Amino acid sequence: MAHMPGPAGAGRFARGAVLARARAVLDSLEHLVGGLGTALLAFGALAWLLLVALLSPAGVGLLLARTVPRVVRGVADRERGRLSRWGPEILMPDPAPDRLRAGLADATLRRELRWLLVHGTLGLFLGIVGATLTLNSVQNITYPLWWRFLPAGDIAPSFVTWSIDDEGDALAVAVLGLGMGAAFLALGPVMARLQAWPGRRLLTPADAGDLALRVAQLSATRAAALDAHAAELRRIERSLHDGAQNRLVAVTVLLGAARRALTRDPGTAQAALDGAHDAAEHALAELRAVVRSILPPVLADRGLTGALAGLAVSCAVPCRIDVDLPARCAASVEATAYFVTAEALTNISRHSEAAGAAVTVRLRGGRLHLRIEDDGGGGAEGREGSGLTGMRGRVAAHDGVLTLTSPPGGPTILEVELPCGL
Repeated sequence: MAHMPGPAGAGRFARGAVLARARAVLDSLEHLVGGLGTALLAFGALAWLLLVALLSPAGVGLLLARTVPRVVRGVADRERGRLSRWGPEILMPDPAPDRLRAGLADATLRRELRWLLVHGTLGLFLGIVGATLTLNSVQNITYPLWWRFLPAGDIAPSFVTWSIDDEGDALAVAVLGLGMGAAFLALGPVMARLQAWPGRRLLTPADAGDLALRVAQLSATRAAALDAHAAELRRIERSLHDGAQNRLVAVTVLLGAARRALTRDPGTAQAALDGAHDAAEHALAELRAVVRSILPPVLADRGLTGALAGLAVSCAVPCRIDVDLPARCAASVEATAYFVTAEALTNISRHSEAAGAAVTVRLRGGRLHLRIEDDGGGGAEGREGSGLTGMRGRVAAHDGVLTLTSPPGGPTILEVELPCGL
């Protein structure tokens, strides 16, 4: 049975959920504002395309037409970079052709033109609405604090149709601001996803095209797998060298001492044999630990659900396990999920000062979704040489995605998505 957080832990989890919701809303605002920036660039690119088209009959547009592919590709690459920082990476295509005719024959550029039209209009609208809702909400909520300092002829804030004569009218403005804030809380994440959707759909490589990009992605995945394999071999070698090998050397030394003392001093020989026996038992225990770290037998015996429950029991922080898997995944995928969870719970126990943790596992669309969160102090970073670096290597080796959210003050949320290999 997994540990369950007590009342204090439950309270901190509730605060953690509120902070997570606030973080999601702030992320939505950040994405909408970032999308507003690329939407303005897309709108400018559309204006440039229109200008080139209007100047073409005069001959000037024909000279400027060769800039169109580079302008479109440059704006689209900005959006690819923005979306890659938010979610799964979108690979950059090759440089755009130098001539318009060659560009129009490029399937990627034609998809970018369609994205340009959508993002320069709908994306721009959504970005403006999101920024306007936020700014006016803050303005109206704080309005009762400063409305008396405004000039007499300029005291009505945005979207207010009534006159402001007293504190009651000013408080009504604040209520309107709260309503606008609530609207953004409900609609902000949806607007951010809707703004990003055309880029996710049109700026990613086509299923039937851009084979070179897919080959590059697979090469990167293969390199990550080789790096993860090499790191695992180095870990096993260190474990054997620093642990079992030293124990076995001690066994050899003690057995030699016992053999030499056997005829001269039986008491000393017996003590040496006892020491050799203890060292051999420790070496055997360490060898078992190394073997379990390669592929834990508990995965084969009890499945991922039982294995994660065992990790929760041994975790120093009360941990809740919620696993819903209608089918078993590939053994390598389950092993990756197990080791990522083990490393994450170890980090939580050592560094987070959390009162509780939770592990959630779901299977959706043929992919394993793993979420590990704690209500600690946050501030976790994936610096080189940290445990997070090893986790990223394991996940990348399976062509998966690892996302860490850990603002100062918490909560820390680690999300992993792995192809299940069904």
